[in-house]
Amino acid sequence: MKELHQSDSGPASQECHDEANTPGRRQAGAHVLKAGLRTAVVLCLAATLIHVVLVFLHVAPANTVSKRYSPAINAWVYPYFEQNWRLFAPDPDSVNRQILVRTAHTRSDGSVKVSTWFDLTAVDNSAVEHNVFPSHTAQNLLRRAWTSYTETHGGDDKARTERAVMIQKYVSNIAADRVAAHNGGTFDFIQLRVVTQPIPAPGSHPPKPTENRLLPWWKVTAHGK
Repeated sequence: MKELHQSDSGPASQECHDEANTPGRRQAGAHVLKAGLRTAVVLCLAATLIHVVLVFLHVAPANTVSKRYSPAINAWVYPYFEQNWRLFAPDPDSVNRQILVRTAHTRSDGSVKVSTWFDLTAVDNSAVEHNVFPSHTAQNLLRRAWTSYTETHGGDDKARTERAVMIQKYVSNIAADRVAAHNGGTFDFIQLRVVTQPIPAPGSHPPKPTENRLLPWWKVTAHGK
């Protein structure tokens, strides 16, 4: 009877002991969860602060800090957070640009077929005109792509940096895809021509073009095959 009594009291005592530890375990789990939440909040706030500071330095006028940390700032901002305005000094376009493209295809006999010029800007203008809610693509994609190209290539059309190569590929892809969508046909090369004209004053005659820039032929992914 004594052994039976001990065996009965043993499990009962152990059960009471486990019940006594349950609140402590719950408190420990709650502490761990709270600590994890605090860490996540702190990391989010730190990332947000870093992002705001880097974007601010990118759009602010050039200063000692932005010049010293320019590589880090550019690595963070480009290409997803790029800004096309300057803090306290907006710089709207003061010229109109007409961007045209033509294509070339090498036939099986070795001859080259060159197309007529296709006006990409006219297509965008047509999509924007009389449209209450024009798309961002029609308004800005081609224009911003060309602005980025001139910023990275200068006037000689030579890509000297990885970003310049990327922008050149970006511009050529836009032109090739638009030609394929509107005109179809088969082509392996494209060439861009950009005509720049100052915006005329109200009531004045259209000014003469200030630049008629012809870019080199670019090899593109074959279309129409």
